[in-house]
Amino acid sequence: MSTMREMANAVRFLSIDAVQQARSGHPGAPMGMADFTVALWTRHLRHNPLNPGWWNRDRFVLSNGHASMLLYSMLHLTGYDLSIEDIKQFRQLGSRTAGHPEYRHTPGVETTTGPLGQGIANAVGMALAETMLAAQFNTPEFKLIDHFTYVVMGDGCMMEGLSHEACSLAGSLKLGKLIALYDDNGISIDGAVTPWFSDNTPARFAAYGWHVIADVDGHDPDAVDAAIAAAKAVTDKPSLICCKTIIGYGSPTLCGSEKCHGAPLGDDEIARTRAELGWPHPPFCVPEEIYAAMDARPDGRGHEDAWNELFEAYTTAHPELAAALSRRMHGGLPADFQELAASLVREMNLLEKPVASRKSSQMCLDALAPHLPELVGGSADLAESNCTHWKGAVHFRPDAPTGTSVNYGVREFAMAAIMNGLALHGGVLPFGGTFLVFSDYMRNAMRMSALMGLRVIYVLTHDSIGVGEDGPTHQPVEHVSSLRLIPNLAVWRPADAAETAAAWTWALAQESAPSALCLTRQNLAPLVREGAALANLDKGGYVLLDAADGGDPQVLLMATGSEVMLAVRAARQLADEGVRVRVVSMPCLELFDAQPRSYKDAVLPPAVTRRLAVEAGATGLWHKYVGSDGAVIGMDRYGLSAPADKLFPEFGITVERIVALAREML
Repeated sequence: MSTMREMANAVRFLSIDAVQQARSGHPGAPMGMADFTVALWTRHLRHNPLNPGWWNRDRFVLSNGHASMLLYSMLHLTGYDLSIEDIKQFRQLGSRTAGHPEYRHTPGVETTTGPLGQGIANAVGMALAETMLAAQFNTPEFKLIDHFTYVVMGDGCMMEGLSHEACSLAGSLKLGKLIALYDDNGISIDGAVTPWFSDNTPARFAAYGWHVIADVDGHDPDAVDAAIAAAKAVTDKPSLICCKTIIGYGSPTLCGSEKCHGAPLGDDEIARTRAELGWPHPPFCVPEEIYAAMDARPDGRGHEDAWNELFEAYTTAHPELAAALSRRMHGGLPADFQELAASLVREMNLLEKPVASRKSSQMCLDALAPHLPELVGGSADLAESNCTHWKGAVHFRPDAPTGTSVNYGVREFAMAAIMNGLALHGGVLPFGGTFLVFSDYMRNAMRMSALMGLRVIYVLTHDSIGVGEDGPTHQPVEHVSSLRLIPNLAVWRPADAAETAAAWTWALAQESAPSALCLTRQNLAPLVREGAALANLDKGGYVLLDAADGGDPQVLLMATGSEVMLAVRAARQLADEGVRVRVVSMPCLELFDAQPRSYKDAVLPPAVTRRLAVEAGATGLWHKYVGSDGAVIGMDRYGLSAPADKLFPEFGITVERIVALAREML
C-alpha cells in the first residue's frame, strides 16, 4: 500500500517532468501543495472519474490556476480520461493539458482559472447554488443535494481585491459547504511577499464571518485531514484552512524561493530532487501500486450509484420535484418557453406608452420569472435603479435559503464571477445588474463568461449620456463598443420594449454564450413594427422602416437603443422631401454579423453606399457597416453633467443633424 507521501511525490514529479518537458510552467506550487491536495482528494472528495458531470459530486476549484499540473496530475492519477500522453503534452498545441485549466476542455476541470481570484469567486457561486438547490429540492427524508465546494487558493488570490469582495459576501451568506485551503507559502513571482503582503489573513477571514483553522502543516496529510473534517462539521460558516507550505518542496536548492515559481527546475536540480525525495523512477513513470491506491473510480461509481438509487426513490415520492430538478440539471428550459417568449415579444410590441428599457426589462422579468424558477437574479446595490427585482422575488438569506434574489452589495466584480460559479454549478440561471459604466469593474469576469461559454445575463442600465446629471463619470460612452470586442458575448442595446423582450428571451435560450443587455434610464417611445420587422427581432438587425413606395432606398439609416427613434423621425422628415430612406434597427451587432450573407445583404444592400449610423457612444465599430462613403454620429469624447434632453443636442445627436448629413450625402 502506497503511503500518502509517495502519492504526493507522484504528483510532484508528474508536475516537475511535464513542466521540464514543456520548458514552460510553474512547478513550485504543485510541489508545495501536493501533500494537502492528496489528503483532500483521497480522504474527502466525493467524485466519479467515470462521470465527471455526476450531479451531486463535490466541486474542486484550483483558484491559483498557474499550478495547473497539480490538477492534471490528480485527474490522471485518480482515473479521469486524461492519459500519461496528455500529461506529456502539457502546454502544447492541441493538448488537453493547457497552461491554465480550461472548462469544457479537460474532463474534471470545473472552471477556467487563470486570472487570480476568480476561482475563489466562482467557488462562492457554486456553494451558493448548492445551498439554494438544497433548500428548494431536499425534503426531510431525501437529502438529495448535498455536496461540498472545495477551493485551493494562493497568495496571489488573497492579494487580488476580488477575493475580498467574494469572501466577504460568502461570510455574510453563511455558505457552510464552502471550504478553502490556502497555500500559505509566502512566495510570489517577485519573491518573499512579506514587504508588500503583510495581512493577518486568518483575522481577515474571521472578520468576514468565516470559520478559520490557522497554522496547519500543509505537508502533514493527517493534520490536513483533521482540519478538513473539522471544517465539514461547521455548517453555518464557510471555512478557511491555512496550510503552511514550502514552495518547491523537495528541491534542495530552489525550495522556498521564487526561482521555482514560474520556470522549470532544470535537469540537474530535478536529479537532486529525485534523490532528496527518494523517487527513483524515470520521467512520467508512476508505479502501479500508486495508481491502484489513488484510483477513485470504484468509490466514485459507488457514490453515484447510491445517489441514483436515492433519486429514483425521490422520483417516486416527489415526481413533480424530481421532474423539475431533472430539467434544471440538464439546463433545459420549460417545454412551452418558445411559445411564452413569442407571446411576450408580441405583447411588448403592443405597448403604447413610452417606457425606459430598464423598466421594460423588469416587465419581462415579471412575466418570465413565474415560469422559470431557476432564475437567480440580483444587483450590485442598484436593484431599484436597474429594475432587477421582480414581482414575487424573495431575497436569499441564510434563514431564507429558497430565495433567488441576491443582494451582491457594491461588489460588481464579485457579482460577475459569482454568477459564473452559479452557471458552472448548474440548476440555476443567473443574471445580475449594475450601471453600464461599472462594467469596467467586472470586465474580466465577463470575459471569462464568454470564454467558458456560460449562460449568464448582465443587465447594464443607464446606457449613455442619457444618464444626464450624474455627469461624465457615470456616462458610458466607450463601454458598449468595448464590450462588443469580447468574443462570444452578445451585446444588446434595445430600442424599445419589444426589442428588450427579444433580447431577454434570446439570452435565456442560449446554452453556450453570455449576454449583456444595455438599457436606458430615459423613456423610449414604442416603435411601430409588424410582419417581417416583428419576425426578425432575434436576428440582431432588421428593416424597421422602408420607403412607402417600396422602391430601393437612397439612404440607409442604422441605429441602436434610444437613437433608433431619432432615425425614424429623421426618415419621416426626409420622406416628406421625397427621399427614399430605410431605417435599420441593429440591437445586437454580434447576432446580425452571424446571419447568412443573403440576409445581411437584404437588410443592408451593398449597392446602397449612402449610409449613416447613429449611436450615443464610441463610433469606431460602426465604420464596417457604413463604409468609406458613410458617416457615423456618436460620442468620441466624454460627456457633461446636465439633463439628458440638453446633452443630446449639445453633442449633435439629433434628428436635425441626421437629416443634414443625409442631405449632404445626396
